[in-house]
Amino acid sequence: MARDLLGCYLVRRRGRGDVGGRISGGRIVEVEAYGGPGDPGSHADRAPNGRASIMFGEPGIAYVYFTYGMHHCMNAVCDRVGQGSAVLIRALEPVWGARAMRLGAPTNLADHLVASGPGRLCRALRIDKRLNGSDLVNGTVRILPPDTTERGEIHDGIRIGLTSDDERPWRFWLDSPSVSRSPRPRSRR
Repeated sequence: MARDLLGCYLVRRRGRGDVGGRISGGRIVEVEAYGGPGDPGSHADRAPNGRASIMFGEPGIAYVYFTYGMHHCMNAVCDRVGQGSAVLIRALEPVWGARAMRLGAPTNLADHLVASGPGRLCRALRIDKRLNGSDLVNGTVRILPPDTTERGEIHDGIRIGLTSDDERPWRFWLDSPSVSRSPRPRSRR
């Protein structure tokens, strides 16, 4: 599912419901996959309890959590009920509402970097724990299909920032200046 989300759009509607209002968002250019039990990098590694219980629920739901005492991160729950897997949306290439997305961003940050990284992305779209469990198909934050089947080359590598991981190549990205970090090479075994 992680690869399938590349090239899709993540948008946030703010204002008057489904009619009118403002839209901010962009093209998804970087993601990471997280499995359930057996994936040491996943919040759902052990069991469906605590904050990760939402990962075992219906696909198409947002799993939003606060990390390191400073950043929100948003995942899309993506597997059958009971499986415990999700995809972390790591970076967007801004398309709509770039000016609104810049609010709260460092003033010296280039426009293409305003949503480069899971914390920046959530800050740019004003995603926080109040959106945990929201519907990513019909809610105020939505994932929309790409406007073309041509995405370009998909790259893969090791997930970022994990203290316990078995070096699965479950980070995927497209060629874009909005990707959050340079790729970490996979170790060859």
